[in-house]
Amino acid sequence: MAALPIERKRVIERSDALASFPRTVSEILATIDDPDGNLNVLVGCINHDPIIAARVLSVANRAAARARRDTDVTDIYTATSLIGMTRVREITLISALKEFVGSMISDDRGVRLWQHSVAVGVCCEEIAAHVDAAISIDSSLIAGLLHDIGQFWFQAIEPEAFRACRLEAGVRNVGIEQVERAHFGVDHSTVGRWLAEHWELPEDICVAIGGHHAPDLVAGGFMVPLVHVAEVLSNALELSGGGDSNHVSYVSSAACKKLGLVWGENSQSLFGRIEARAQHANTFFSG
Repeated sequence: MAALPIERKRVIERSDALASFPRTVSEILATIDDPDGNLNVLVGCINHDPIIAARVLSVANRAAARARRDTDVTDIYTATSLIGMTRVREITLISALKEFVGSMISDDRGVRLWQHSVAVGVCCEEIAAHVDAAISIDSSLIAGLLHDIGQFWFQAIEPEAFRACRLEAGVRNVGIEQVERAHFGVDHSTVGRWLAEHWELPEDICVAIGGHHAPDLVAGGFMVPLVHVAEVLSNALELSGGGDSNHVSYVSSAACKKLGLVWGENSQSLFGRIEARAQHANTFFSG
């Protein structure tokens, strides 16, 4: 087992030995409020990454076919005009983070954890669009995708100890975070927040990563309750194979109230969109 406790300094030092956090994500976040600058950043990032470019152009050409457009879409500016800046950003962000997280995945459990992360990211986007609160869709996606980044760190740096934690959490039927604290002196939410702060991500994303398992203990802002509710909903809808030990097992009524969420018949359309988009996203980004 790992030495107790794992401290912030060690988390940061060991993370520097892993893949570098994608600059694309930071640049997109920095230019979200500047449409022209954001488009230029997107085009520059996409044109230097053939995988992302292929995905964007694939989606754009499908949209063009539905619109009975005669010519193929071959450039990112045209693709953006067809499918919108939000969709292009989503494809770019998920692709960039998939490549980054992929360096930390060592087994099928890691693959399922990434599928879970994508599902939670989609849930965050849809809930953010559904409620009246002023929440950035792009920041919501990133917070959802990275909410369990601490687990990826454990898997990459302490694979045997973390595997034992997962097994124990399953046998005891308790949350993985409880077992992590017992073995490592810290849980994945805290490790994730340390990493997000090291990468200089916006404060609301850092706080959401650190507080999604205990939203009632974190004051202020919409991002913490958003990620918490998104993870609960993702689990309830069985959107991914994240593993039972990874699941938040309750939904905070205070978090729902903060977001202005009332569950009723009108929620069915929200659930349907989330299920369809999560399934499509995990299929689309599996290659």
